[in-house]
Amino acid sequence: QVTLVESGGGLVQAGDSLRLSCIASGRTFGNYDMAWFRQAPGKEREFVSGINWSGGIIKYVDSVRGRFTISRDNAKNAVYLQMNSLKPEDTAVYYCAATDRGRWVFGGGYYYSQGSFYANWGQGTQVTVSS
Repeated sequence: QVTLVESGGGLVQAGDSLRLSCIASGRTFGNYDMAWFRQAPGKEREFVSGINWSGGIIKYVDSVRGRFTISRDNAKNAVYLQMNSLKPEDTAVYYCAATDRGRWVFGGGYYYSQGSFYANWGQGTQVTVSS
C-alpha cells in the first residue's frame, strides 16, 4: 500500500494556471504507475492523465492535451500535474491514484484510464475555475 496526499488546488480564473502535487509514502514509489482523475459535481469520475513508473509513457484525455502536463520525480516520491489555460469545465475534485507497475496498465489498451485498476487513492484537491 502507498499513501497519497494531493495539494495545490484552489480558485482561479479562466486562463490561469495551477500545479497539483501528489506526494506518496509507504512503499517504493518507483514501483507504481500513477494517474490523475477528476470528478465534477453530478458527473462520473474521469481520467485526466497518467504516467508509468519510469516516466517513459504518458497519456492524456483529449480535453486537456496541450494544456496539462504530467511529470514525476521518483527521488521525491512525487507526481505533478501542471495545468495551464484552465477553463471553467476543468472545475472538479482532482484525485491522485497509484497502481503497482506489475499490473501493466500502460502495457496496451486503455487500462490506464480505468479507475478500477488503481488500488491507491488520495483524498482529492478541489480545483475551481471561474469564468
